[in-house]
Amino acid sequence: MKRPALKPGHLPDGVSFWHPVSLICTWFGSGLLPKIPGTWGSAAALPFAWVIQATGGAAGLAFAALALFALGTAVSGTFARWSGAKDPGAVVVDEVAAQWLTLAAGPLDPLSYLAGFVLFRIADVLKPWPASWCERRFAGGLGVMADDMVSGVYSATALWLGSRWLV
Repeated sequence: MKRPALKPGHLPDGVSFWHPVSLICTWFGSGLLPKIPGTWGSAAALPFAWVIQATGGAAGLAFAALALFALGTAVSGTFARWSGAKDPGAVVVDEVAAQWLTLAAGPLDPLSYLAGFVLFRIADVLKPWPASWCERRFAGGLGVMADDMVSGVYSATALWLGSRWLV
């Protein structure tokens, strides 16, 4: 029997907030905040990114983004099945991984992080091709994650070019 679609800001029936899949997919609950879960997830990614980049550099943050993409692909497919939705709004691990990828392209600087945040949110909302194609083409965890990572590549490129141009 198929479950009803997940209500915004809620977990699927019978799923604990503390389940590791829920914690990762909602990025510790940020995807359950009201109205704009993708923006909340992107914002929640920033302090983690700062610590990772401060300790591991840009390469460490890029590696963390790719590792989270792999983990997110596995767990978001499970969460999507639980919810009965193709890409549940509460799942924001895709935004976190793509936000980290974006930020890895710029310096560890508050202004760069603000620019990376804005650039990624714009790319995530507009979904330039092939992000829009990925969103339609792929299912399961890859379908949840791929479009955001492609948008992350676009915003990382823009951040990298902007940080080179402004220096």
